[in-house]
Amino acid sequence: MTKEENEKRLAKLKAIVSNLPNKPGSYQYYDESGTIIYVGKAKNLKNRVSSYFHKEVDRYKTKVLVSKIMNITYTVVNTEEDALLLENNLIKKYKPKYNILLKDGKTYPSICVTKEYYPRIFKTRTINKKFGTFFGPYSHVGTMYALLDLIKKLYKPRTCRFPLTKEGIEQGKYTPCLEYHIHNCKGPCIGKQSYEDYQECIAQAREILKGNTRELQKSLFLKMQKLAEELRFEEAEEIKQQYLMLENYCSKSEVVSHTINNVDVFSLTDGENTAFINYLHVTNGNINQSFTFEFKKKLNEDNDEIMQIGILQIREKLGSNSREIIVPQPISLPIEGVTVTVPQRGDKKTLLDLSIMNGKQYRFDRLKQAEKLNPEQKAVRLMKEIQTALKLPKLPYQIEMFDNSNISGTDAVAACVVFKKMKPSKKDYRKYNIKTVTGPDDYASMQEVVRRRYGRMKEEGTPLPDLIITDGGQGQMSVVREVVEDELHLSIPIAGLAKDDRHRTNELLYGFPPVVVGMKTDSELFRLLTHMQDEVHRFAITFHRDKRSKHQLHSALDDIKGIGPKTKELLLQHFKTVKRIREASLADLSAVTGSAKAQIIATHFQSADKQ
Repeated sequence: MTKEENEKRLAKLKAIVSNLPNKPGSYQYYDESGTIIYVGKAKNLKNRVSSYFHKEVDRYKTKVLVSKIMNITYTVVNTEEDALLLENNLIKKYKPKYNILLKDGKTYPSICVTKEYYPRIFKTRTINKKFGTFFGPYSHVGTMYALLDLIKKLYKPRTCRFPLTKEGIEQGKYTPCLEYHIHNCKGPCIGKQSYEDYQECIAQAREILKGNTRELQKSLFLKMQKLAEELRFEEAEEIKQQYLMLENYCSKSEVVSHTINNVDVFSLTDGENTAFINYLHVTNGNINQSFTFEFKKKLNEDNDEIMQIGILQIREKLGSNSREIIVPQPISLPIEGVTVTVPQRGDKKTLLDLSIMNGKQYRFDRLKQAEKLNPEQKAVRLMKEIQTALKLPKLPYQIEMFDNSNISGTDAVAACVVFKKMKPSKKDYRKYNIKTVTGPDDYASMQEVVRRRYGRMKEEGTPLPDLIITDGGQGQMSVVREVVEDELHLSIPIAGLAKDDRHRTNELLYGFPPVVVGMKTDSELFRLLTHMQDEVHRFAITFHRDKRSKHQLHSALDDIKGIGPKTKELLLQHFKTVKRIREASLADLSAVTGSAKAQIIATHFQSADKQ
């Protein structure tokens, strides 16, 4: 599209906007092919639509949308609530490219109770209401199997696929299967269980699937008492066992008071490009449905807008008719006869907290799953977390850490480890022998190493790190800052990992003067930082041990100039000890090393003896 064509397009759109009414309604944007690409709602159509064409609109996604709009239509309604309903209907119908949509992933299983003469109960992922009544779907398969197992133990419904009929049973057409012989079925196919008794069992199973377990318990208890009064103790014992199994199931599944009945709970967990809405359905204090739905963000929609659309779409998808909705913040919903509750305490607040926890866990699981497929994503996320926590000007792509190691000032060394994209870059690790510091002075040693490293990098024009982390608290940070900022005049962010009285790292410090950065010590990021700390400590200790070992293995032969490692090895192999080499004659030495080197060795030891 040329500049002139674009200006003509914008002029046409602004003319449409100027004639929009100041009333609530829904608006639709079309692309050049006449396809609806966005549907929105507004309390004031003119104000809302005109906001898309302001020069100060700086959101990239909005600019992309506006660049594709070729025409605008609108529908006026009476209230903002009506506008929301109309928007929801149009989104479902046209599925516009730039609207937030419910991401319909895998099909969750349901439980079917068939419409057969002797109904069966089984799990299925295919929903066809001609064949029976469906309960669910169940996002947690374990819950579904627990229900099926309970029903199987309580009522023993048939599992065979025989098309049982009254006439067929009377004529003896059927033969009992193994399930009957192992007492998992009461044998309705051969008349061992009456039609009335079987239907009563199925009716009770339906109540369990509906979540009406408390009412069923009361009914069983009354039936058990009546049978006992009639001295029918064997039948009463059978009902008692059913009652106890149901009681055991309820004690595990009931979350809150059973007075909370037929309630929907919604909570939203925000992600970068995706929002997650968790949905719980509660019947008689039991959660019988739990899902987390994904909504892909298209235009940086706010949470209220996502919640409104999400609740409408989820309730319609799952066929919910609950008259109360529990949410974390007040929200306007155009659903007649439905109460919106924002609980502050009590059982309803417990349910809301549970929903929030499920939403966060689902987001975490999805993030982990994505990071396994794309490890780079995890590195970027952790770098963003550090950037946010420390308010850094850019992502800390390269992080460097230092540590010193010595014993009472002897064999003093230092080490620098480098992490790039949150992974160790071992080719960039560096070891330093401390040259200018006498005695055990960690601060002076740290300054020497930092001065040598960054002074050289400054001279050579090598890219500087995005973050320096010291293995220590305020003192280490202060001496590093004196060198980096005051002497070398470099601008590199400096943080520190401080230890507690038990020498365990428990704080991340940053700033000048240093302050504690709020970060949980069991968080993934803090564990990574302590891993960096352990790595630099390991590297420094290993270097120090190597140097100390070489120092301890030093012998008198090492001080003889002109004698190399091979000659030393020959001498030790022949004479075994330095003492014997010292006491050997010139002729004996010449036989091993030659006359020239023998003379050097003899002269060296003669000079040493005179001293």
